[in-house]
Amino acid sequence: MKRITLGTERLEVSRLGLGCMGMSAFYTGAGTDDAGSIRTIHRAVDLGVTFFDTAEVYGPYANEELLAKAFAGKRDQVVIATKFGTLLHRSPEVNGMPARGLDGSPENLRISVEGSLRRLGTDHIDLYYQHRMDPATPIEETVGALAELIQEGKILHYGLSEAAPETIRRANAVHPVTALQTEYSLWSRDPEAEILPTVRELGIGFVPYSPLGRGFLTGSIRSLDQLDESDFRRFSPRFEGDNLKANIRIVEQVDAVAKEIDAAPGQVALAWLLAQGDDIAPIPGTRRVENLEQNVASDAIELTKEQLARLDEVATPVGDRYADMTPLNR
Repeated sequence: MKRITLGTERLEVSRLGLGCMGMSAFYTGAGTDDAGSIRTIHRAVDLGVTFFDTAEVYGPYANEELLAKAFAGKRDQVVIATKFGTLLHRSPEVNGMPARGLDGSPENLRISVEGSLRRLGTDHIDLYYQHRMDPATPIEETVGALAELIQEGKILHYGLSEAAPETIRRANAVHPVTALQTEYSLWSRDPEAEILPTVRELGIGFVPYSPLGRGFLTGSIRSLDQLDESDFRRFSPRFEGDNLKANIRIVEQVDAVAKEIDAAPGQVALAWLLAQGDDIAPIPGTRRVENLEQNVASDAIELTKEQLARLDEVATPVGDRYADMTPLNR
């Protein structure tokens, strides 16, 4: 597995990471096979994957606790990225769990990081993201608190997730941003307009989440009947009714290239994304070893210029990424 560095602070990570959210939250079958998920994580380490992505809200808490079990005796082999800012630790709990909302205040941040350190069973977090931007807290205040945590050694680097270009610039002026995480794939190409140019100008690494379009680009999802009632994709505009039917044309275009090179559609989608630059470290998620191995193999696929050009012309998906887009790109 190739490696790259993210940001001017030079955080070294594997070219492909592993998004761990679906092991514990939001997707069909999440949280039902921790032993299988741990096997997948261990296999990822064996294959040279060093970059693992989680968040306190995944569960909540369950995903960080899962990673602590998986990394027992392996902590020095991995880069752990987790996130804060979407749980309200200063508000009353609801049914024994923190309320959800946006809070980037230094006070909430301090509570969040201590909880993540404890659950992950580590004395430091390699990359700590603000999960969503809090319009009530100036980004300068949040980054000031993050810089203090870096000085204290509790986090080594910080990043932003789904931040707007101006917010990225303001944050970077206080302390260098190591990585910007947002959705990017053949399914979601919005970052190409402003986000990618901004992070490249500032020397910030880029971490695409959902690089397989929430599983859609694998070609395996053809009906909502395949998804549990609690699967959040059931409430995603792109998976609804006529939108889902219309968006299948995207997979068909990717599959046409996949057949030419005897690869899976998901591998082609990842190979296209990797071809977009050496400063990009996608984090496809899976709970299954066979899917992981397939994803990792995409690092060795080199698409021709003609194939890349055809993929560049893939149809634009119908429907928004989320039912509520307001927390994004602030």
